[in-house]
Amino acid sequence: MRDFVFHELTYAEAVLRIILAMLVGIIVGAERGRNHHPAGMRTHMLVALGSCVVMIAGELLFIQFYPLGAVPDPARLGAQVISGIGFLGAGTILREGLTVKGLTTAASIWAVACLGLTIGAGYYAIALTGAGAVYATLTIFEVLERRIYASHHTTLVISLWCHDLPTVMHDLNGYVAEQNASLSHAHFDEEQSGMYHLVSTIIFHGAHSKQAQALFLEKLSSNPNLVKLRTTQY
Repeated sequence: MRDFVFHELTYAEAVLRIILAMLVGIIVGAERGRNHHPAGMRTHMLVALGSCVVMIAGELLFIQFYPLGAVPDPARLGAQVISGIGFLGAGTILREGLTVKGLTTAASIWAVACLGLTIGAGYYAIALTGAGAVYATLTIFEVLERRIYASHHTTLVISLWCHDLPTVMHDLNGYVAEQNASLSHAHFDEEQSGMYHLVSTIIFHGAHSKQAQALFLEKLSSNPNLVKLRTTQY
């Protein structure tokens, strides 16, 4: 059996890892909480802290039992964190009509769990660099993403109530085609006899997307079968 020189994990170093994990949770979670997302600072702190403790426990188990002839895998507990954190991320994903919210927060929770494991393994520089990269992704790149998408397309969610749904759908497709837009989602239900509720997402492309959207709404609003119309722009 090959001889290994073990690095003894002191109590002080374990405490340092836990504190750094909490710091990583604060860095990422504060941004999510400030923007009123489902999981805020305390949630991210707990995820990072728990992941770090699990990784520390895996390392201690390896140090304790390897000299006795066992071959424990110090990364096994951490692997379970990676796969098990999905249930918490899923709880932050919300569906509102045709839109899905919370995916970025779910990803940030998963990333924080990974950072906590990295700190628990003692790779401080990598973990802190990763925390900075995650924070930059959530802040700087969010602004950049909005500017990129704003210059290329406008998304409009329409919710309308109407009579004669087949005719309205035919007219709607015509209005969309006239503005070189695309209809990405649509679903409807019959609220009462002869009255239908339709929800649809329209994407207007190009530099003049806002003008195209205004023309689309002007035509849709004048449809004789339309009873009520609500819109949300993204």
